[in-house]
Amino acid sequence: MKKTIYLIVLYVLFFPLLAWAELLPMEEFSLPNGLRVIVISNHKAPIVKQMLWYKVGSIDEPVGKGGVAHLLEHLMFRGTKNIPDSGFNEIVARHGADSNAFTSTDFTAYHELSDISRLEVMMALEADRMVNLEFEPEAFKAERQIVFQERKQRIDNNPTAQFGELLNTMLWQKSPYARPVTGTEEEILNLTPADVRSFYQTYYSPANAVLVLSGDINLTEAQILVQKYFGSITKKTPKSDKDDADERERLSAGKYHTTVQMQMRHPEVRTPRVVRQYLVPSLKEDVRKAYALMVFAQYLGGGDSSFLNKELVLSGRVAAAAASYSLLSRGAGVFAVSAVPMRAQTALKTETLLSQAVQQAMNALDKESTEKEKQKILSGLVYIKDNPSDAAMLVGQMAALGFSLADINAYEDNIRQVTTEEIKTIVLDMIENAPSVTGFLLPAEYAATTTEND
Repeated sequence: MKKTIYLIVLYVLFFPLLAWAELLPMEEFSLPNGLRVIVISNHKAPIVKQMLWYKVGSIDEPVGKGGVAHLLEHLMFRGTKNIPDSGFNEIVARHGADSNAFTSTDFTAYHELSDISRLEVMMALEADRMVNLEFEPEAFKAERQIVFQERKQRIDNNPTAQFGELLNTMLWQKSPYARPVTGTEEEILNLTPADVRSFYQTYYSPANAVLVLSGDINLTEAQILVQKYFGSITKKTPKSDKDDADERERLSAGKYHTTVQMQMRHPEVRTPRVVRQYLVPSLKEDVRKAYALMVFAQYLGGGDSSFLNKELVLSGRVAAAAASYSLLSRGAGVFAVSAVPMRAQTALKTETLLSQAVQQAMNALDKESTEKEKQKILSGLVYIKDNPSDAAMLVGQMAALGFSLADINAYEDNIRQVTTEEIKTIVLDMIENAPSVTGFLLPAEYAATTTEND
């Protein structure tokens, strides 16, 4: 009996500490020129992930200049006044480090993973190309052609990717989110060095960036290095600092329809696919709704034990099904569900089953299921805590969207606070009121009235 009481006392004493535990050991500082720096200490291995996040993406491109953000990302590897041609990649390789970058709708990120002893070199390279990028005519033409070929290979020669772009356009309508991150073929070929230089000079500055250092480093070491390499860069007020109300209106200029259906047929498509996307609040727009939708997405389509897999796939009613929720966005979030029909079943029938399954999942959700799904998400955070690259990715995205360290550290606790009733209310509102688009990707000769074997 005494042992049982002792264990209960320990639980009562320590449970509050666990509930409010920090997500990661983070510290931050800012330079006078506006650069925000976040340090995530992890001393398990002598490595460090450096990520420089610019708070600019394809939604910031001038109309008609689609693809300029992505092309600039490529050119950032093609030489500066101090390190010409392919010198950046050669130096990174010589020091045994890995380097890459990506462009999205909301931000552009450059990252290096290296031994801690090589961080100073990586930081010097990153600071140099923030201000000294060259736009040599031959390098520009070569990278523009590479970007053009990427577009053809990944989008124009891929029916599923084309379908995704079409869905996105229908969902977002007049919002900048409706435009493809890559730009169109015509837009890419019409981009000039002046277009890219203007974009670079407007958005690539310390005040429009977040530097994340994750790994075997502490705050003092980071302060010394960052001041040395970024401290002398001139402060600029970025154009992306728009009035909050104007920015919300600009990014959400597509939320005025209710529901839309579309279909795309293609001779290279062999298997039909049904996708429904809803415009829902993002984490930036509504924290409580975002975390509730995150838990519901896990319950609905998060793996083999998910509701969709058990109710539709394992029962033989559809061949495959999935659900997802993108919550890290300056604008709205997107909640998506999809399914692949079984043989001899129409896509229209599959769409009906998918709609019913979402409703049934919401109705069937109970407290036990909610707690189970929350625990799955929380267990997955263990990998973020142990992996400097994963930590830098999550923290960098949230910081680039303007979240404070307190907001980021509340990630776990916000998940714990989600309730079943909260999820049901938010999902019901999504089903009944959220703008949505339902798309059918079909083979060219697909017959909508194919006999259904029900």
